[in-house]
Amino acid sequence: MSPTDAPISHFHAVIPAGGIGSRLWPLSRAEAPKFLHDLAGTGTSLLRATWERLAPLAGDGRIMVVTGRAHRAAVELQIPELTDNNLVLETEPRDSSAAIGLAAAILERREPGVIIGSFAADHVIRGTRFFNMAVREAVIAAQAGVIATIGIRPTEPAIGFGYIRATQSANIDGASATLTVDEFVEKPTQSLAETYLSSGDYFWNAGMFIAKASVLLDELAATQPEMHAGLMELADAWDTPERGHVVDRVWPGLTKIALDYSVAEPAATKGRLVVVPGEFDWDDVGDFASIAKLHLSGHKTDLAILGEGARVLSDSANGIVVAESGRTIALVGVKDIVVVDTPDALLVTTIAHAQRVKNVVDALRLAGRDDVL
Repeated sequence: MSPTDAPISHFHAVIPAGGIGSRLWPLSRAEAPKFLHDLAGTGTSLLRATWERLAPLAGDGRIMVVTGRAHRAAVELQIPELTDNNLVLETEPRDSSAAIGLAAAILERREPGVIIGSFAADHVIRGTRFFNMAVREAVIAAQAGVIATIGIRPTEPAIGFGYIRATQSANIDGASATLTVDEFVEKPTQSLAETYLSSGDYFWNAGMFIAKASVLLDELAATQPEMHAGLMELADAWDTPERGHVVDRVWPGLTKIALDYSVAEPAATKGRLVVVPGEFDWDDVGDFASIAKLHLSGHKTDLAILGEGARVLSDSANGIVVAESGRTIALVGVKDIVVVDTPDALLVTTIAHAQRVKNVVDALRLAGRDDVL
């Protein structure tokens, strides 16, 4: 085994597996969020695909999954290699700062100086060789004491992603492609996205972060001192009989904030965040439009059909159908259609309005319709 094939020394991968994927309702639900589904048509769930992608880099025994208590059985079924000490269960969602921060605190307690890499459970990546190269370069950068993220080279003026602007080399030995992050940019308008694409100075923010656990925790201590104190208290108790009591007392009071805001953006302001260009195909499959694109790319068909035993008739129609109810679905003369048919809920929209499905979920929640969420 060559050095580039062996697991990375002192590296531990973290897979945050949370969020219900509200733009993928009614397929993705609180009980069965999107990371448990095979949305890429590969025969395996997004979570399992993430594990298999990271195992050669970290080793099976060095991948931690952070997920909700309700998903424990499903996660363990999909990843039988996952050991109890590498499964962190949240009593309730507290966003990515708490999830990744707790993983960092636990791993730093167990292995001082460890480098962690956080990779979402619900992304689709094609081009494993280039993904591996990017992660290995990010680890080299992390060893230099900065926080690294992997930015995806844009292939189109997408408005559904945040962007990272980076123009100057980070000058890190052994990580020649790494750039210093100038700024983070929220999801842009179409015209701005076109400007970003043509400039060549922007990357899609894929939410992958690699750093020494201690460095990430230091940044949290500076921006979220109360959260940091709570996470350290949790980590101190994690491998002791006191864990349950401390979790029930501390976890619910942690601030809900994304790691982008608590760590990444403040680190960028200080010049402590770098980006490694990712030269691989990536998508966060955030809505049905992205799933349709994923399945239709490179195929002659105009209609993507998902669902085991799906019964779909189509005449001059294109778009995507997800069929899980067993009913026959007939489409005649409709363009860019999205149909998601489950036993207790039916969604009909268009690819252009796929991002607005989240509004339906918000309305159902306000109406107290938790039975279909």
